[in-house]
Amino acid sequence: MKLNSLETRRQVFHLFFGISIAALFHYNILNSIIIIIFIGLALSFIGRKIHLPVWSWLLSKLEREKDMKRFPGKGAIFYLIGCFIAISLFPKDIATASILILAFGDSVSHLSGLHYGSVRNPLNKKKFLEGALFGFVSALIPSLMLLRPAEAFAGSLAAMAIEAIEIKLGADMIDDNLTIPVGAGIAIYAVRILI
Repeated sequence: MKLNSLETRRQVFHLFFGISIAALFHYNILNSIIIIIFIGLALSFIGRKIHLPVWSWLLSKLEREKDMKRFPGKGAIFYLIGCFIAISLFPKDIATASILILAFGDSVSHLSGLHYGSVRNPLNKKKFLEGALFGFVSALIPSLMLLRPAEAFAGSLAAMAIEAIEIKLGADMIDDNLTIPVGAGIAIYAVRILI
């Protein structure tokens, strides 16, 4: 797979988008993520009808063709919603760590699985164990800056388990940008209570 491919561009964006959200939230710069979600939804709706210069250019570089027609910007919007849920449910350190786990774990697992994967993941035959392992390690490292080791381990492990499985609601797949930060946050919080 070429380094300038759509999926590589998407995952690099995914990584830096998550780091930005986590940093802005952690340093109290991002106070109302819900406004950004509504702006994203409005851009998605309007962008299907008319050409919006910057928005359309970004989508042409980062969006999958199937989503361009149905729900442009879907991944970024679900990413923001997942971050919003984590911020709403958990203490600041857990929410920030959950966003970083999503940013690093999900993007690195995809990239390393695409480029270096050879052993199929038993939880999902479309994914690779190498991706899950690299994703786990890359999620663990930044979360250790905010959490105790047991909490960081649990959050990173939960995230990679969630990333590996496909959760469906009817015929549609639930976007892992929603489930990973919430699942990681629950695992971290559970370890915090138990230990």
